[in-house]
Amino acid sequence: MDLCSKTDLSDLLSRHGFTFSKALGQNFLISRPVIRKIISSSGIGPGDGVLEIGPGAGCLTAELADSASAVVAVELDERLLPVLDETLHGRNNVTVLREDAMKLDINKTVGTFFEGLRPVVCANLPYSITTPLIIRLLESECFDSLTLMVQKEVAQRLTAIPGDPECGAITVFTQFYTQAEMLFTVPASCFWPAPKVDSAIIHLKTRSERVVSKESEPVFFRTVRAAFSQRRKTLLNSLSSGFGSLGKEQIADVISQLGYDPRVRGEKLGTEDFARLSQALGELL
Repeated sequence: MDLCSKTDLSDLLSRHGFTFSKALGQNFLISRPVIRKIISSSGIGPGDGVLEIGPGAGCLTAELADSASAVVAVELDERLLPVLDETLHGRNNVTVLREDAMKLDINKTVGTFFEGLRPVVCANLPYSITTPLIIRLLESECFDSLTLMVQKEVAQRLTAIPGDPECGAITVFTQFYTQAEMLFTVPASCFWPAPKVDSAIIHLKTRSERVVSKESEPVFFRTVRAAFSQRRKTLLNSLSSGFGSLGKEQIADVISQLGYDPRVRGEKLGTEDFARLSQALGELL
């Protein structure tokens, strides 16, 4: 059976009475060259434990199992469990969990299934939960790297550089934890059913060092949220709203002393800029 063949895949799903759910954003990747390029780009190999979210019919899962030491595939749709039982039969290094990825105990899962292995993520993420799921995965601080299929527009936001119009709070958040790189785009025709937008593969490599200490993270993220809370506002006005306990003059002094123009907007700043700002603001709180 060729899981990248629409005919074979359609026959398989029909036998199991499966129909695609728009609510779950189900679009199965059916391009074997793309799948192999994802795995080669991810650097996944022996000694790795891979968390996959949304395995679908198991096409990517099977290829991951051939490369990694262990794969845990998290699938919300229980209708796909018998499908995966069939397509992954005999692959003893794969565990399928019927779980909601947004409620999954990530630390426990990694500790249970990936002991002694390098934990990584490789997944075609459901579009409807992409951003909150990435936040959960990064905040868990469990993974050495994440190789993710996301909407092309989302990929551009996550990998933007200061000054790009796509730069936002999620950009800074992602690049605080990781070095983010967009590897290649994937046209809609590589999926079944085809989505309305193109996708892209991003690689997020966890940073060994952060721009602020663990204790300073709350003020750092507060600064980032404030700076992007209203994109049309200047940095001075945004931070004044986000740090109401400080006077506007105090905040203006901080911005000027650090060499920034108070009229600049948040999208012009990078993680190191926000680290400097948050440290100075934190000293006044």
